[in-house]
Amino acid sequence: MYFDPTYFLYVALPTLILSAGVQFYLKATFAKWSQTRNSSGLNGMQVGQVLFNRTSLNAIPLERIPGSLTDHFDPGANIVRLSDSVGGQNSIAAMAVSAHELGHVQQYQTGSGLIIMRSFLLPAVRFSPTVSYVAILMGLTLNITGLIWAGVFIFALMVMFSLLTLPVEIDASRRGLLLLKEAGLLENASDATGARQVLIAAALTYLAAAITSVLQLLYYVSLARRNR
Repeated sequence: MYFDPTYFLYVALPTLILSAGVQFYLKATFAKWSQTRNSSGLNGMQVGQVLFNRTSLNAIPLERIPGSLTDHFDPGANIVRLSDSVGGQNSIAAMAVSAHELGHVQQYQTGSGLIIMRSFLLPAVRFSPTVSYVAILMGLTLNITGLIWAGVFIFALMVMFSLLTLPVEIDASRRGLLLLKEAGLLENASDATGARQVLIAAALTYLAAAITSVLQLLYYVSLARRNR
């Protein structure tokens, strides 16, 4: 299966090109706006505190963690973790990433339907990749079409999760920009333009992941049909 020319031409190669292009754009965009100071002069941690103070968000803990672009909101612990490159810098990129994570906080605090749907799928998705790969491989090896289709169905859960993640992330960025505006932190055109570009670049990574998962699913469906 891994040496199938069809897989290489229609899944592996497009995925490689798409991922490389998106990663290049993300790194270039983040590097550019990481070197541009935001008008307020606040680092990512301070931006988070200001957003809690000046908006309707209920304040939760903010924590610094090592690494780069390791920022995330942990709904289980109800804490926002910001990387050193975001929490400790007063750049436009840091401001945008901090606001994005607080956009996720707002999604949970307001009961966003998208986030509820994605959370519902999360337990199944934790095991679906491994289980689906094993089922498909065993089905091909033993020539059991039903087992292949079972693997395809299980993999489809991960695809659904990936497709739901894209609008969740886009919505978090939209909310983040609105929070920055509400808090008065987008003081000039550079702040607004830079924050928007950083968040668009980040969203493209989730778009690439969604496209990749759909291509893989279509390939697995073709395998199942070929094995009739």
